[in-house]
Amino acid sequence: MVNPTQEAAPSVRAPWNEAPYPVLVADDQGTLVSVNEVAGLLFPDARAGSALAGVVPAWLSSAHARRLAPAVTTPAGADADIDVDVDVDIDVDVVAQGPVSDRSYEAHPTVRGDGTVVWWLVDDTDHRLAREALRMERERTDFLGQASNLLLSSLNLGRCMDVTAQMAAEHLADAALVIAPSRGRELPIVSCVRGGVPVSSRVAARPEAVPGLAEALQGFPPVPSRWIDPATAPAWLVPEGFGTVGSIVITPLPGHGVPAGALVLLRRAGGAGFTEGEEVFARLFAARAGAAMSAARLYAEQASLSETLMRDLLPPSLHQVSGVEYAGGYRPSLDHERIGGDFYDVHPAAVEGEASLVVLGDVCGKGLEAAVMTGKIRNTLHALLPMADDHQRMLNLLNTALLSTHNARFATLVLASAIREGSTVKLRLTSAGHPAPLILRADGRVEEAATHGTLVGALPAVTAETAEVTLAPGETCVLFTDGITEARGGPMGGAMFGDARLRRVLVECAGMPAQAVVERVQMLASEWVGTGRHDDMALVVISAPRTHHLSAVGGHTRGRFTG
Repeated sequence: MVNPTQEAAPSVRAPWNEAPYPVLVADDQGTLVSVNEVAGLLFPDARAGSALAGVVPAWLSSAHARRLAPAVTTPAGADADIDVDVDVDIDVDVVAQGPVSDRSYEAHPTVRGDGTVVWWLVDDTDHRLAREALRMERERTDFLGQASNLLLSSLNLGRCMDVTAQMAAEHLADAALVIAPSRGRELPIVSCVRGGVPVSSRVAARPEAVPGLAEALQGFPPVPSRWIDPATAPAWLVPEGFGTVGSIVITPLPGHGVPAGALVLLRRAGGAGFTEGEEVFARLFAARAGAAMSAARLYAEQASLSETLMRDLLPPSLHQVSGVEYAGGYRPSLDHERIGGDFYDVHPAAVEGEASLVVLGDVCGKGLEAAVMTGKIRNTLHALLPMADDHQRMLNLLNTALLSTHNARFATLVLASAIREGSTVKLRLTSAGHPAPLILRADGRVEEAATHGTLVGALPAVTAETAEVTLAPGETCVLFTDGITEARGGPMGGAMFGDARLRRVLVECAGMPAQAVVERVQMLASEWVGTGRHDDMALVVISAPRTHHLSAVGGHTRGRFTG
């Protein structure tokens, strides 16, 4: 009997017999010539003289056959450009790879002078596992990066829930559900099946009916999937047409201090269940999704709060009150902001026959902090309306209130009490450190009201002088902030709009309705500034309506009064 570790007719001891690797030697007929001891342990049936194909895996015997395939050559005398069509795979330089039992091997061929091939087998199982782990880790890292980019590209909560459900269904499971914390008795749910689109719904269900769901919604760590019996999954948890559930993973969506919800992953029966590694990866994805959803929810709450506060801080829409025309315009210093330090209000008389009160002011500074201060001033003035007929007293009480807040900000104000008497409008105007109102007469003359005073919120007491003015039909009083006159721009970009230019603009507005005057001044001031920086701009126009006028539409146009 031939020793399997020797050649059939050995003359010299072969070097591979001492090799620590499995080594097989086969001739050009596919017959084993030699098998070393390590190869004999790996392939128990391998013996010298045996057919290679009968004792080794097919991938190795096929590689041997390819290695011995004849090379394709061009016939002598043939044109080198003529292709020879030979259907033979001669990929002989590629190292063969394949499994043996539960291990993986690379087979490296060496051709000997007698035509036999020595196959050196190297166990690369650990390398292949490492490469596979690295590949999977790269794929998971790419997936998490893509998920973060998609989730953080939107601060819309519904969009975040849709993206979370769709990405989880495509990459982690056969279907996914994103469940937000309950609102009342309903659970907001977004579900998605692999290859489908997210579907939103609200379900009246008890989270306690699903093991681990109530805990996940409260932010507790997830329970292992092996603890969840798929057969107990309620109907509302399984997307329509999904089929039988084979395994379930439920993991929390952690937020910023408050749980953002829960992620439910489903796989169909008959497929592979979730491995421990997949559950850990699902938690990594859930952490990113939860952070994005939490940020979106916080943004929505803050936006709602800001919108509510903004409604109280924005200047009101003005119209005709008690036979007097009012119009107002406002432009904040920054185009992306809606509020600032300039403000105005019109408070109609509480009793018929009394004057309405108009307030226009300018708080030191700009932006949100200045807007908060304007809110305090407006609320204080509203509380002082019962004494609106005494401008000096109102200003002193407001000054005391501002000084008591220890706020470093001050303000300038102009108060105007307006009442219609017959066809005219009587005004009492009081300035507290503010530019004096301008009076536009029917003939185009522009006069400055004789009122001036000190700042509010800066000194222990406010001193101010009140002027009385009468507006004939078609005449106008213009209250404005210095953001208009001090606006810099023009052809060279640095010149102020100025008082003189404002007066010339008003001359062109003689006889125009209040709203038209506002729009004209705003348009020219904006053109003057262009894209340059500027302070807040505000103006209020008070007009005595003409008793008769022509109208383009049914006798009524915006801001006009028909006598």
